[in-house]
Amino acid sequence: MEPAEVEFLAEKELVTIVPNFSLDRIHLIGGDLGPFNPGLPVEVPVWLAINLKQRQKCRLIPPEWMDVGKLEEIRDQERKEDTFTPMPSPYYMELTKLLLNYASDNIPRADEIRTLVKDTWDTRMAKLRLSADSFVRQQEAHAKLDNLTLMEINSTGTFLTQALDHMYKLRTNLQPGEGSHSQDF
Repeated sequence: MEPAEVEFLAEKELVTIVPNFSLDRIHLIGGDLGPFNPGLPVEVPVWLAINLKQRQKCRLIPPEWMDVGKLEEIRDQERKEDTFTPMPSPYYMELTKLLLNYASDNIPRADEIRTLVKDTWDTRMAKLRLSADSFVRQQEAHAKLDNLTLMEINSTGTFLTQALDHMYKLRTNLQPGEGSHSQDF
């Protein structure tokens, strides 16, 4: 899966907006949205929130977890634990990128949030690299990695599958075949 595909999936997540227009409920394939009334919060998918924000039709309310204090706790917890800790959203990285790119004026302390999410991402990627290295060195057959997001899996998936493929080829080449005979000296 490409990063753009993961971002596409993230755009289906719901966020709260405060519209500055009136519109009755709209019926879409993915479900009904609205009604939209000026000043009344309503939940919409990220793709619609970004579209309305770009047209200056709404103000975006950041997700509850997109707060400096909460993100500092998440970052510190991630640094303290040896295992992967649960993230506030399965698309935390993609949502941060999208919302800060298109609605940073609606998100208090946006630069600090961007830095905290990046720090958390870097910590998790370092853990993932160490886990993969340990997995390969110990020649394990399977591994369990809980609490990874789709983008994190996606970022190392290609490398890890290629490494495992090379390991498999090396193992099969080192084992004597059925028709071959070993030479004793």
